[in-house]
Amino acid sequence: MYDVVGVRFKKAGKIYYFDPNGFTIPDGEYVIVETVRGIEFGKVVINKKQVEENDIVLPLKKVIRIADSKDKLIVEENKQAATEAYDVCQEKVVEHSLDMKLVDVEYTFDRNKVIFYFTADGRVDFRELVKDLAAIFRTRIELRQIGVRDEAKMLGGIGPCGRMLCCSTFLGDFEPVSIKMAKDQNLSLNPTKISGLCGRLMCCLKYENDEYESAKEQLPDLGAMIETTSGTGKVVGLNILERVLQLELIGRERVVEYTWEELLKEGAVSIQATE
Repeated sequence: MYDVVGVRFKKAGKIYYFDPNGFTIPDGEYVIVETVRGIEFGKVVINKKQVEENDIVLPLKKVIRIADSKDKLIVEENKQAATEAYDVCQEKVVEHSLDMKLVDVEYTFDRNKVIFYFTADGRVDFRELVKDLAAIFRTRIELRQIGVRDEAKMLGGIGPCGRMLCCSTFLGDFEPVSIKMAKDQNLSLNPTKISGLCGRLMCCLKYENDEYESAKEQLPDLGAMIETTSGTGKVVGLNILERVLQLELIGRERVVEYTWEELLKEGAVSIQATE
């Protein structure tokens, strides 16, 4: 078992584990840590806890110190410098006629590197751009191509629901979302209805998917025949989340509603799928 704290470097970024290095660090405190990118400034979002070796990547990097007011001032200065770097890079992109869209710019805490995030439809030859940027900023330059979901996460915005985007507010990682999830939830398959600002399927389709899958395993399919105390009924409607079935009683030409629990309480419930 290893003692770790969970540190996040962006508001809705991925959480990384670090060795607390003997420090008592409360949740919400800012720390200076060593990462593969160099020295970074992050926020502790998971208090000290023990994890198995399989849950971490060894060797575990350590917390260097708890951040002070000077460190926070450096972060603000880096943000201002990144804004200026964005404008410079944008001018160079136009100058070199590159088919790419600059999304964001980030300085590492120690200013050892400037990272330029961009989107593009294909590969971009930015070698001359890197040379120009290196000559201007006199530090290491990294151009990183990202996808449209990452772009939405960085830029933020308001989703079709009227709330701020999940990816930019609390989702640390993107989870796979499939069209099958929309079908299982009986949603319209119109792309404009089930797509987010990024143009991909909305992340929230994943939220209720497990509940739908669990309910579908319990409930009969549409068209199944069920024996009830009121007679034999054909399933003509399903409310999966509330587990309510609409049954058309054979020979009575009327539709009744039952909850799945009510049917189970009636005793032997036989289900036969119709052809």
